[in-house]
Amino acid sequence: MEKRIGTVTVLLLDRTVASLVNSVISRYSDIILARQGLPFHDRTIAVISLIVEGDVNQINALSGQLGKIDNVEVKAVVTKS
Repeated sequence: MEKRIGTVTVLLLDRTVASLVNSVISRYSDIILARQGLPFHDRTIAVISLIVEGDVNQINALSGQLGKIDNVEVKAVVTKS
């Protein structure tokens, strides 16, 4: 399958799930090119941005597993070709 470039934005609505999120991200480290995290110290939320390169199935699997975690919202955008 053809590799594509994309972004995955992860919103942690409760930072207590950070270890679960990091565990999933670690499993997909082979498709992650860059990662940036921003904790909001005055709130209970955090934002993680990932730049990914992989086939659509890999990117969707990463997004899907992250999205199954309670208090996590995920959006992925991938190039068309």
